[in-house]
Amino acid sequence: MPGSHGSLTKAGKVRESTPKVRGRERHTPIPRVRNKNNYTKRFVKGRLVGQAKTR
Repeated sequence: MPGSHGSLTKAGKVRESTPKVRGRERHTPIPRVRNKNNYTKRFVKGRLVGQAKTR
Protein backbone atom coordinates (compact mmCIF):
# COMPACT_ATOMS: atom_id res chain seq x y z
CA MET A 1 0.00 0.00 0.00
CA PRO A 2 1.71 3.14 -1.15
CA GLY A 3 1.64 6.17 1.14
CA SER A 4 0.87 6.02 4.82
CA HIS A 5 -1.01 8.38 7.09
CA GLY A 6 1.68 8.67 9.72
CA SER A 7 3.81 6.29 11.68
CA LEU A 8 2.33 3.71 13.99
CA THR A 9 4.51 4.99 16.82
CA LYS A 10 2.20 8.02 17.13
CA ALA A 11 -1.01 6.00 17.33
CA GLY A 12 -3.15 6.61 20.42
CA LYS A 13 -0.94 9.28 22.00
CA VAL A 14 -3.74 11.81 22.64
CA ARG A 15 -6.26 9.36 24.03
CA GLU A 16 -3.58 7.83 26.21
CA SER A 17 -2.61 11.17 27.75
CA THR A 18 -6.19 12.36 28.36
CA PRO A 19 -7.21 12.05 32.03
CA LYS A 20 -9.89 9.46 32.74
CA VAL A 21 -13.25 10.96 33.73
CA ARG A 22 -15.83 8.75 35.42
CA GLY A 23 -19.31 8.81 33.96
CA ARG A 24 -22.16 9.84 36.21
CA GLU A 25 -24.15 7.10 37.85
CA ARG A 26 -27.57 6.67 36.26
CA HIS A 27 -30.43 5.26 38.26
CA THR A 28 -33.48 3.88 36.52
CA PRO A 29 -36.38 2.63 38.61
CA ILE A 30 -37.09 -1.09 38.91
CA PRO A 31 -39.40 -2.11 36.00
CA ARG A 32 -42.18 -3.24 38.36
CA VAL A 33 -42.20 0.15 40.10
CA ARG A 34 -41.95 2.01 36.79
CA ASN A 35 -44.92 0.07 35.36
CA LYS A 36 -46.98 0.76 38.47
CA ASN A 37 -46.22 4.49 38.23
CA ASN A 38 -47.14 4.50 34.53
CA TYR A 39 -50.43 2.71 35.28
CA THR A 40 -51.45 5.20 37.97
CA LYS A 41 -50.43 8.12 35.80
CA ARG A 42 -52.26 6.95 32.67
CA PHE A 43 -55.36 5.12 33.94
CA VAL A 44 -56.01 6.35 37.46
CA LYS A 45 -55.13 10.02 36.89
CA GLY A 46 -56.14 9.91 33.22
CA ARG A 47 -53.09 11.61 31.76
CA LEU A 48 -51.84 11.09 28.22
CA VAL A 49 -48.42 9.69 27.37
CA GLY A 50 -45.68 12.28 26.80
CA GLN A 51 -45.13 15.71 28.26
CA ALA A 52 -47.66 17.16 30.69
CA LYS A 53 -50.65 17.07 28.32
CA THR A 54 -54.20 16.90 29.62
CA ARG A 55 -57.19 15.19 28.08
